Amino acid sequence: MAEIRLARVEQGQTKIKSVPIAVTPEGFWCCPSPAVFQKSIKVQNSVNKPRPSSPPHKSNFQKRQIPVTEKRPTSTPLRSGVVSENQSAAADTPAVSAAVAPERTSRPKTDHLPRKVSIEFGEPGTSDMKVILLGKQGFCVKLSVHRNVLVENSSFFAKKLLEEEDALPCLQIDDCEDAEIYVETVGLMYCKDMKQRMIKQSVPRVLRILKVAEALGFNQCIHSCMQYLEAVPWVGEDEEEKVVSSILRLQGEGIGVTPILKRVSSNASAPSKDTLSQIMDMVLKSNEERGRREMKSIVLKLLRENNGSLPSCNDAIYNSCRSCLNALVSCFKQATEPESDDSTIAGKETLVKQIALESDNLTWLLEILADRQAADDFAIMWACQQELAIFHGKLPVMSRYHVSCITARLFVGIGRGQLLPSKETRQMLLKTWLQPLINDYSWLQHGCRSFDRKVVEEGIGRTILTLPLEDQQSILLSWLGSFLKAGDNCPNLQRAFEVWWRRTFVRPYVESQGNSLHIDSLIAPK
Repeated sequence: MAEIRLARVEQGQTKIKSVPIAVTPEGFWCCPSPAVFQKSIKVQNSVNKPRPSSPPHKSNFQKRQIPVTEKRPTSTPLRSGVVSENQSAAADTPAVSAAVAPERTSRPKTDHLPRKVSIEFGEPGTSDMKVILLGKQGFCVKLSVHRNVLVENSSFFAKKLLEEEDALPCLQIDDCEDAEIYVETVGLMYCKDMKQRMIKQSVPRVLRILKVAEALGFNQCIHSCMQYLEAVPWVGEDEEEKVVSSILRLQGEGIGVTPILKRVSSNASAPSKDTLSQIMDMVLKSNEERGRREMKSIVLKLLRENNGSLPSCNDAIYNSCRSCLNALVSCFKQATEPESDDSTIAGKETLVKQIALESDNLTWLLEILADRQAADDFAIMWACQQELAIFHGKLPVMSRYHVSCITARLFVGIGRGQLLPSKETRQMLLKTWLQPLINDYSWLQHGCRSFDRKVVEEGIGRTILTLPLEDQQSILLSWLGSFLKAGDNCPNLQRAFEVWWRRTFVRPYVESQGNSLHIDSLIAPK
């Protein structure tokens, strides 16, 4: 096994550092571990960081300070320069200048000076040129490579080397952004089975390799990176965005990026309405309770997060509403039929489960419509279900109370301003469904996990207070009779009752007599 060779420098200026190596069947090549480069960066930063001067000594002793001068290139990445062997050797040795310091300063230790790493590719002693990488952080990497390998694999190196008549002994890359990956990418030129090498990498590292390979015109490496990114899973949304942005950068360069982009986009210009309808239909018809409940929650969350970017599918949602409502009415009809014999008990239990399922489906669809500000027609449809309200009163409360969840959600939506049905619809909704809701209230509190008593009571009260004062009085007096009998088993509408009381008994008497007479004249029939 060949050894890593470091450039010869003056005594005490550079500490030899071992570099991890990899041996391949094709020969020898190696790549420094990330720790080598990262440590060099940290060391360089510690050298450049100004040190606080110590208090002056009583004696007149002065000590020389040896600063390290660095080459600070100002050119863009991948700018190459031709240097001779003597210049290359000189570059390996940091320039040293003496200066007299007025104060006592600490002398930099040799361990803290920036390291220079030499790496040899292929068979030891067979390289015919050198590539010097000057990193932005001040460290230097010297690569012993083979001219024919660079020319065959890299259009960048081919252009630089072939445009010179004389064989270049050394090629210098100034201001190298990612020397670690640059070394690894050059090493990949010596690999016959690049796919096996890629399998060991992570997605972020392959993206770095892809960037360097693109700059070097290393097409074989680019295609290997593309094959890797097309097959490997992307973890998280951030990683997906990085992959897509890197691939889109190559789209205009004639590189096949379509297989990768197909993972995140389709040929269709916009999501299909039929796809959303199919998803909701599958959820509504599921017979597995846990899976159905979890998918309802997920779909509702996704629809809320992407409401503005999704196609309008309200017609399909209302078709599902009507289908579920018809099934619900049919179940109530069958459940209210007189029992013929004991064999129908199992059938009754099935109907009760179906009633709960269809009620939950309608509540879910109403939630979706309310989020999309499109639930007004649902309020009309539900307010017109007088037949269903009659069937509702004929079943035991434990079999029917799920239906009242739909009514409660409508009242909450009206109270929050999520839907704005007409006055006639609000009157009909309260007339048809408020009393059934009051009758089921005890079971709603104990049987529905998502039932929030305070929210529902506030929604009912606000809905009542949107009606004319005479309708408010009629509904609230009817509620008062139920509340005095049932107590906590009845909705507490005291706030709405107080507002109605103030509107009825207090407000006319706190106004001035003139305004009261004016209001009476306007209200009095002519």
